[in-house]
Formats: sequence, C-alpha cells, structure tokens
Amino acid sequence: MKVIICGAGQVGWQIARHLSREANDVTVVDNNPDLVRRATDTLDVQGISGFASYPEVLDRAGARDADMLIAATYSDEVNMVTCQVGHSVFGITRKIARIRSQSYLNALYSDLYRRDHMPIDVIISPEREVAEAALRRLAAPAAFDTQSFLDGKAQLLGLMLDEDCPVLDTPLRQLTDLFSTLRALVVGIRRGSRLFAPEPGDQLFAGDEIYVFAHTEDVNRTVEIFGKTVRKQDRIVIIGGGNVGLAVAQDLEGRRDRVRVKVIERNRACAERAADELERTIVLNGDGLSMELLSEAGVDRADAVLAVTDDDKTNMLAAVRAKSAGCPYAICLINDPTLIPLMSPLEIDAYIIPRATTVSSILRHVRHGRVRGVYSIGDAEAEVIEAQVLSTSPISGKAIRDIDFPEGVLVGAVMKGNEVIRPVGGTRIDEGDVIVLFSMAADVPEVERLFQVSIDYF
Repeated sequence: MKVIICGAGQVGWQIARHLSREANDVTVVDNNPDLVRRATDTLDVQGISGFASYPEVLDRAGARDADMLIAATYSDEVNMVTCQVGHSVFGITRKIARIRSQSYLNALYSDLYRRDHMPIDVIISPEREVAEAALRRLAAPAAFDTQSFLDGKAQLLGLMLDEDCPVLDTPLRQLTDLFSTLRALVVGIRRGSRLFAPEPGDQLFAGDEIYVFAHTEDVNRTVEIFGKTVRKQDRIVIIGGGNVGLAVAQDLEGRRDRVRVKVIERNRACAERAADELERTIVLNGDGLSMELLSEAGVDRADAVLAVTDDDKTNMLAAVRAKSAGCPYAICLINDPTLIPLMSPLEIDAYIIPRATTVSSILRHVRHGRVRGVYSIGDAEAEVIEAQVLSTSPISGKAIRDIDFPEGVLVGAVMKGNEVIRPVGGTRIDEGDVIVLFSMAADVPEVERLFQVSIDYF
C-alpha cells in the first residue's frame, strides 16, 4: 500500500514507523526539513520537504498513485485543504485528517465533509480521544491502562502487581483452573523494560505490569483477583478546563449516578467558558499547583484527580500534590513519553498519552481486512487488534490450537453472535466471529495475513 503522511511530528512519525516496518511504501511530508530528515534517517520511508497542501508538493510525494493520505500536521486548516487537494487533483480514495478545533467537529456542520464539499473520509479528534481515554481510566481506577473492545462487552486492563497480589508465583495455566468461571485472560506481561506475550507456564511476579482481557461483567472480579480494590468515583477534581477537561466534566454531568466534579483552570477566559457550558460543575479560576486552591476544591476528600493541562510538568506536579493532600488516585496527561518512567516513583496511578490514542485511532482505519479496532501499547511495542473473521481468512473454520499463530500473538477474547467467550485451545473460529488478539509489533503483518490478504475497507 502506498501511503502519504503529511506531518512528521510525534503522531506522523509514529504512524510512519508502524506502516514502514510492515512493508508499505510510505512518504512523509513536512515543511520542517529537520523533521523530514529525522524520519528518513530513522525509518524506511521517503521524505519531502514542503507545505503538504501545495499540489506540487503532493505530486512530488507520489499522490497520483497513492492509496491513502493521512493529514496529521499541527494545523486543522492545512489538514483539511490537503485532503481536498488529494481528492480533487489526484483522486486519492482514502483520506484521514486530524482535526483539533471543536468548531469543526460540531455535529450541526457534519455535511461539510461530504464528498461533494470537503471530502474527508475519517476525522480523528485528539481531544475527544483523550477525553474518552480519561473517562475509561476513571471507570477502572485500579488499572493504569484500559480500552474497550467488542462493542463494550470486553475490556483490556493494564494492572501493576504489588507484593500483596494473591496470585503471585502462580503459573497462568493454574489461574484458569482456580477461576474456571472467570472470563479473563492474561495476554501481555511487562517485566522491567521487556514486554512479551506469556506462555501457559509463565508465573507472575511483584512489579510486573500485566495486560488482561476481561468480560465487562467480570472486570471488578478480575481486578480483585489481582489484588486491587474496586473504588467508586463520586468526587472528581479536574485540573485543566480546556477541551479535554471540559469534555470529561460534561460527560460526568450527564450520568445518572451523581458525580460531584470541580474544575480548576488557570486561564480566566477558558475558566469562564467552562463555567458557561457546565451546569452543576464548580469551576475555580487559579493555579492547579496552588495547595490553597487544591484545598478549596476539596482534593483531600476527592476520589480522583485528573490533571489535563497542556503542560506535562504541571500535570505531574499537580497530581503529586493532590496525592500528598490525601487524594487516593491520580491520572496525568503526558505528551512526552520519556517522562513515563517517572510515573511509578511519583506514585501517579495512571497516565494518558495523546499521541498513542491518536495513533491507535488512525491505525484502525489503515489496517487490512475487517479490522474494527486497534490499540497501540507502550512505545508502539505491541498492538491489540479486533477484527471480524471472513470466509477468505486462513483461520476460518479452525480451532485455536490448530492455527499457526506467531509466538508473540495471543487470542484474548472471541465474540460469537452477541456472546463473548474466553478462548481455549478447542475454541473454533468461524466466519463472522469477532476476535481480539494481542500481538507484538513484529508479528502484526502476519496477523493481518491471517484475517485477509487483500485490503478491504468497509
């Protein structure tokens, strides 16, 4: 597949990294020659320096025979015009644009993106993706990472194992015997700096970060089995009242179970906007690092604090201060992935990386076959892929034990009709089933081949 990626920043570089190592023909376009040079020096891609929306630049990038255009520059307007030029001048059939401004995303104006207006096939909104990720973290406070699959019927949970975890030193195959009715499966383990797909005989140790697939109805039981406490989130303090903080507060306001939310926003105009758009939420104008303001927000009585300003260090320090004041659970928004190793020493419970959520959203629309969802784990080390099995798939009609999966791939869940089951060796995979797999990055091309050989957009 020939792909043009416009924008060589964090998101563009990661998408190029994913696609180039899967033998796709990738060209990166950016008006910053240094970013283009970084991409061509570190990845197997071609690079073009210039403004992505200029027809001659896209022409040099090979737009005349490109299969897909991904516009992920820092400018919404450049991304939109780039897709328009790609469609009108070069006839590129698949166009994905990253759009940040909420004004462009208002449902009232969705006709703007029709093929006879501004033809964008897929719109990715980083702020919305991050807000949804924050809400998932709040819904599963025992997990440092979580993602929904199979129409919300299954959850991927990232859990840190402590010394008091009751199933330490237990081989995974014994967990299946001990909890025979539990619809949950350990699909990934990070031990130190190494992430791997475990074997049935592998044991769990204190300090491991594990990734577990669980039926949504069994999430609480799964969390408790691995030594975590299920806590209800009734009082939330949000530090940062921008698009992300506002979206989270609006969602919490709309829930049946009354959640008490307070928002702290430093910028006065932004705070006033949040106050105007929220009904029951209290908005405080001031510095989220101020202990006096945190005390006024009642952070010592809060169940969770969510720090989502546009500054990583502010988010981290605010989370640490909230924890020191007595808040039991803190979530941070982190743009710089090199700061992630500091999360555990600082006792920050969970983090959200906007780049990872955006990359996962884009990959969902790039993958071959009937792929319904993709979630990128860590620094593009592994992917969780949800896909529907077609009659042309090599795995259709076979039992899991008879499928030649690569060593770095595990089946986490299978949905037959509307029923989600925990997979075992004898589980037969049939046409129409939807399966979710954990795959190390190097094995993703083989996973795609097992679903379908040709590209199938739907």
